[in-house]
Amino acid sequence: MGCVGFLGARRGDSGEGEGAQKLEPNQHGVELARPNLQVTPRGGRRRLQRPEPAALGAPPGGQAASESNRHPPAQRQAPCLRAGREKRGSCARRVLSALHFSPSPCRLLVEESRRNTHGTSPALRTLRSPATRVPRTTNSTYLNEKSLQLTEKCKNLQHGIKSLSNKTKGYSENEYLQMITNIRSCPWKRQAEEYENFRAKLASCCDAVQNFVVSQNNTPVGTNMSYEVESKKEIPIRESIFHMFPVSQPFVEYPYNQCAVVGNGGILNKSFCGAEIDKSDFVFRCNLPPTTGNISQDVGSKTNLVTVNPSIITLKYGNLKEKKAEFLEDIASYGDAFLLLPAFSFRANTGASFKVYYTLKESKARQKVLFFHPKYLKHLALFWKTKGVTAYRLSTGLMITSIAVELCENVKLYGFWPFSKTVEDTPVSHHYYDNRLPKRGFHQMPKEYSQILQLHVKGILKLQFSKCERA
Repeated sequence: MGCVGFLGARRGDSGEGEGAQKLEPNQHGVELARPNLQVTPRGGRRRLQRPEPAALGAPPGGQAASESNRHPPAQRQAPCLRAGREKRGSCARRVLSALHFSPSPCRLLVEESRRNTHGTSPALRTLRSPATRVPRTTNSTYLNEKSLQLTEKCKNLQHGIKSLSNKTKGYSENEYLQMITNIRSCPWKRQAEEYENFRAKLASCCDAVQNFVVSQNNTPVGTNMSYEVESKKEIPIRESIFHMFPVSQPFVEYPYNQCAVVGNGGILNKSFCGAEIDKSDFVFRCNLPPTTGNISQDVGSKTNLVTVNPSIITLKYGNLKEKKAEFLEDIASYGDAFLLLPAFSFRANTGASFKVYYTLKESKARQKVLFFHPKYLKHLALFWKTKGVTAYRLSTGLMITSIAVELCENVKLYGFWPFSKTVEDTPVSHHYYDNRLPKRGFHQMPKEYSQILQLHVKGILKLQFSKCERA
């Protein structure tokens, strides 16, 4: 610090204070102390002010000076004039010592540097010069404090999400968007212990691995199956229905390493997430969304399982009568994916779901039909009810997310966005392919989304909030 300040003064970086001692070279290049010159108030002749003995380093306490010190400076410089060039430097230092002038350590450092760099290029001398300022290092204490503040803020996010979810006067979209902005500022890391604990709770209540689809193993012939929502209604499982079911759970590669659950939110538009989604080991989709054409760069094209709402079969495809060919053409884009239908949630769903099964069988399509088990869905609804989700029925997205957590080691969600705008205040359509809103009061999207946000903050799954990085 002292050296940098001293050299800065010599270069003119800082002003010299009154009475500051000055060094100036003599004819042999040796810099000696130059007494201060003072100007009289009237601007007359300059008067030489001789330095006090203490300033020149005279012996303290009035000690007698050495014999050499009693000679005038001119006599003491004579040996230096006679010395060779290579000895003048050391001779000059003896002269300085004789004058009782003690150069500061910085001064000696400069002299030493000049000798060592004699004949060196100017660029290299600049690098070696003590005058070169040392680059400022990052203040680690400041960074540590900021890191601790960020860690504390990220820890408090879970409490903030719960508080927002429990508001009695409804939710504010802007409050959720601010919460998401805070979440995005926190680094995400998978927490294996949190994940295992949550998956164990899901398995204890619901056991998706064995029970989320109706199979011949979990539903024998002669069973009177109760509907999920219309629980007082039953359907007897006869041989004709029993043979629609797979023998056992069909997911032979379980557990899958990396799974993508692709929602249909308008946030996917211009996201460029398609390539990342398609790299997943297993891809879940909801309600027959489009995946062909230019949209595939945002949503991907790979599909292993896609849900089908029976209302789509009735309204869009005319219950597979006159629009059967259109239906088969549309589902061909899903390759050999499973089509998952809630045939036993409502009695009205059963006919349309069975129609899909027979249509695919007759057409020898590559896709296979699966049916949600009503008991699994009922238990899953009770599980989420304990978390505060008390809607008439769970959304398909939350159902599939719950299944994915049990079937996969790593789960990432895309296109889950129940808001009308982004955090940057850009309008967003409800779906990436249309802006048709869901029926009011049917689902509790903010409540569900707050649960998914908590899973993200806990490191159980990961939500993709923005655009994906392109390779």
